[in-house]
Amino acid sequence: MRLSNLFGRTLREVPADAELISHQLALRAGLIRPVAAGIYSYLPLGWRVLRRIEQIMRQEMDAIDGQEMNMPVVNPAELWRATGRYQAPAPGAALVRFKDRGQHDLVLAMTHEEVVADLLRQEIRSYRQLPLMIYHIQTKFRDEPRPRGGLVRAREFTMKDAYSCHADAAGLDEFYPRMYQAYVHIFQRCGLEAIPVAADSGVMGGSTSHEFMLPSDKGEDTLVLCPACGYAANVERATLRKVQGNVEPQREMEEVATPDIKTIAELCSFLGVAPQRTLKALFHTTGTGEVVVAVIRGDLEASPTKLSNALGGAELRLSSDDELVRAGIVAGYASPLGLRQRIVADDSITMGGNFVAGANRAGYHVRNVNYPRDFAVTLVTDIAIARAGDLCPQCEAPLQLGQGIEAGHLFKLGTRYSEAMGAMFLDRDGQSRPVVMGSYGIGTGRLMQAIIEQNHDERGIVWPASVAPYAVHLVALGVTQPQVQDAGEELYAKLCRTGVDVLYDDRDESAGVKFNDADLIGIPLRITLSRRTLAEQSVEAKGRTEAASRIVPLSQLPGLIAPATSTIETD
Repeated sequence: MRLSNLFGRTLREVPADAELISHQLALRAGLIRPVAAGIYSYLPLGWRVLRRIEQIMRQEMDAIDGQEMNMPVVNPAELWRATGRYQAPAPGAALVRFKDRGQHDLVLAMTHEEVVADLLRQEIRSYRQLPLMIYHIQTKFRDEPRPRGGLVRAREFTMKDAYSCHADAAGLDEFYPRMYQAYVHIFQRCGLEAIPVAADSGVMGGSTSHEFMLPSDKGEDTLVLCPACGYAANVERATLRKVQGNVEPQREMEEVATPDIKTIAELCSFLGVAPQRTLKALFHTTGTGEVVVAVIRGDLEASPTKLSNALGGAELRLSSDDELVRAGIVAGYASPLGLRQRIVADDSITMGGNFVAGANRAGYHVRNVNYPRDFAVTLVTDIAIARAGDLCPQCEAPLQLGQGIEAGHLFKLGTRYSEAMGAMFLDRDGQSRPVVMGSYGIGTGRLMQAIIEQNHDERGIVWPASVAPYAVHLVALGVTQPQVQDAGEELYAKLCRTGVDVLYDDRDESAGVKFNDADLIGIPLRITLSRRTLAEQSVEAKGRTEAASRIVPLSQLPGLIAPATSTIETD
């Protein structure tokens, strides 16, 4: 490809609305262009990178017996109604719903579990057809309320999603590590450092989930890490070792005046008690207007995600003062004592006793509150969020926090979708059973930008050779000189004939402009010819990560280029 004819130009200025360096470089290098908020066009350079990434994915999926297919992005709403996701609080408004001209309800799929389960219902009859794994690379749409970071959090995106289908849970358990390892290979081949972490299953559901996270200070996901034993989890899923509170005999409750005391810190100072001797109540309002109560020990903080999951994926927001008043709740002095609302309690309330809690009237608290003697709850579960310095659940070393970008996600779905859709088969004994499913996704555009996030310097992108848009960036200096022009055309034609992917900068521009563009675009090997090098029957060669160039005789050029070409993934 001649750079003079390449569709898409490089940009000198940093786009004002691009926060991530990878987003900035993707725009400046002419890989993508915005069409609307969270919606992008891939220009030829970006599309070539995407095709390289997709080919790596295909090879790894095929290596574990995956069968590629294609499923539509437009789905009939009845499939999503059957699984409950059409009307569920999550995904909620992110799922785009619309009607066709016949007034049929349709959705834009953000994932394809429903379609897969529907296909299984039609195609699978016997255990002899299982196990199997199918995958596709397809457009998705998620109406994100705040798209950000370019391709990292887009509304329209491309995903490689795969679905494994098994006769039982043991089959899924056996296959899951194979997919896990395939993902490790994909990220390694793309030149990425990815950390697998335990993750929240969220809207997808299922019993087990792992994310592959790319460490980044600008990442929107918080990671909980233990440097001592290697424990790693998304903060939405992470657990911590909760310290046992006091185990003294239960005492009778007594009310105590606490004027103008509304926070845990103020309460502990006023009464001379430790935070783990207190209970705090938090109030959230669901999408239906219901006020729900979260109760947790005073030394811990509650996770909104865990609380939402405990309530079946309910959409939650902090309750307003007016909502608390209407619910009969006294802000700052509330507790589970006597409340009629649904109460979700962290299991820390069982780790201790004789707590101090609100008296549900202004200016008073109650000593010696004990569960379950003094109050009832709807559910006891883990809703605590892990913080830096909390104890690792595996080895009790202090935990650390980091930021990351999610690059891939694995789910053990079980039978949630197959049961809802009636995807049944006959087992060895002739009994009808639901297909056990797994779901595995990688966003291809997000992965492309993540590669840039981890592979760049102050001059531009530094593509790993396996995904670079071209193997060689050929630069001709002084193309208005016949000798240089003829030699450049001859070398370009020769490289193309021998199967080398080459981007030829044949523009009438200065050396500075050409070299700056070469560094910005980030192709692994730059070959420069000029009147000076031609006089020596040589070219100037420079690897993208090398500090200086070197003179290479033209006769040795094939040997120099061959290693770079061999690492490029081709269709």
